[in-house]
Amino acid sequence: MISLILTESSLELVPKELSSHPSVISHAQKLGKRTSEILLDNSWHFAAMKGISDEIKRGRPDLVHFCILEATTIPLYTKNKIKIYVHTIDDKIIYVGENVHIPKSYHRFEGLIEKLFLEKTIESNGNVLLELKEKSFSELIDEIKPSKVIGLSSKGEKHSFENTISEIPENCCLVVGGFQKGHFSNAIQSRINQMISIDDSSLEAHVVVARLLYEYEKTIFM
Repeated sequence: MISLILTESSLELVPKELSSHPSVISHAQKLGKRTSEILLDNSWHFAAMKGISDEIKRGRPDLVHFCILEATTIPLYTKNKIKIYVHTIDDKIIYVGENVHIPKSYHRFEGLIEKLFLEKTIESNGNVLLELKEKSFSELIDEIKPSKVIGLSSKGEKHSFENTISEIPENCCLVVGGFQKGHFSNAIQSRINQMISIDDSSLEAHVVVARLLYEYEKTIFM
């Protein structure tokens, strides 16, 4: 069993300091929701987001959607060989349960996550599918207690996908940034045992997730 953490993910509700911006108000009205009930999305809120802290890491919930879809629609997940967590940019943790069917439509995903942020759990037939907790990345690592934490970053040591997977121990935790640009913060780096780069260029997060998990699947099922 391995763990995958999408860390510092671009997934958050519109913060209070942006809630009165015209672009946010207009978007919320179109959705029929309060400004505090919608996801921050730079496709709609670009003007409002200018100059906010960690601007390049925020407002891309679609990237997180891609990554979760990649990770939950493969045999590794359906056969319960991986645990998936999403750590958000504002220190919340989403626990992804077993047999969760993430909506392929982004708009349905958006509504699901907005509901999760407000209600904290998504259940079906008594089973918790998604759960949201106020928790830092470091606290999650302490909870998981992995044998090793490997971070994927263009700043890491050069390795191939195959070599990376061939060297991971049981109960290893793979950490991928759930953001568009930038690098792991110091707080994240301090809990990573080994930083690895698997390509000369900067790959999008969902590509890294898909290729890594496929290589790991090969070691189990092939």
